[in-house]
Amino acid sequence: MGLDSLLYCAIQCAIQAGEAIMGVYNSEILVEFKEDNSPLTLADKQANEVITNLLKETPYPILSEEGKSIPYSERKDWERFWLVDPLDGTKEFIKRNGEFTVNIALIENGVPILGVIYVPVTDCLYFSTKERGAYIVNDHNLDFEFELQINNPDEPNEMKILKHSGTKLPMKHNTRPFTAVASRSHLSAETESFINTLKEKHGQVELISSGSSLKLCIVAEGKADVYPRLAPTMEWDTAAGHAIAEAAGKQVLDYTTGMPLTYNKENLLNPSFIVQ
Repeated sequence: MGLDSLLYCAIQCAIQAGEAIMGVYNSEILVEFKEDNSPLTLADKQANEVITNLLKETPYPILSEEGKSIPYSERKDWERFWLVDPLDGTKEFIKRNGEFTVNIALIENGVPILGVIYVPVTDCLYFSTKERGAYIVNDHNLDFEFELQINNPDEPNEMKILKHSGTKLPMKHNTRPFTAVASRSHLSAETESFINTLKEKHGQVELISSGSSLKLCIVAEGKADVYPRLAPTMEWDTAAGHAIAEAAGKQVLDYTTGMPLTYNKENLLNPSFIVQ
């Protein structure tokens, strides 16, 4: 399968997972807790099932937050694989603030080469490949359009439709103060200190708070200049946003080494990083 075909498959997965999530979101939300005390809902499980079933039709294995027990000895030789967070921002989901996403990335030799992030509440889609660049599609006819087009993923016309209904990132914005984006639920003391340093350097600094992988998308869009994440994240939290940010001309760098984040490490915990 070519990269465009894989992109359409990932988009279809994300939209269908979003439909499953919204079915739970619009009813009573029952919360369990995992061993690390992080929350888990029926929406996480159903979205994971939808995505896993569809991605199994592709040639590549899947590493998901809800299926993370695959031993390193098995996955270390994967050249290409899907890295998935079926519901990123479970805390935002439980709060019902809409700031949660479906994240799907394709990793090649430790580098994210394709990213899809879908926001079910707003029906907003971000997607990228290294060759095509990054796009945002904010269209409430999204489901209908993809139902028509997904059956012939290799039609050259399809990319034209996506590009026609979407906007290439980053977008141009009017003059604004230097802007940083930070987590709504995980603002660490280190991050606050970093933002204070930005204020010393730039004077006025506008701060945008957001949940889930939307923070990387905000930088990719050009709405913010920097996203410092000096608190723990996992690889599935960032991979799709990393792909989209890089395709939009941004960088996702290890805070200590200044090197790009890499994926499929033995320990799936990310280091502190900066998106800029």
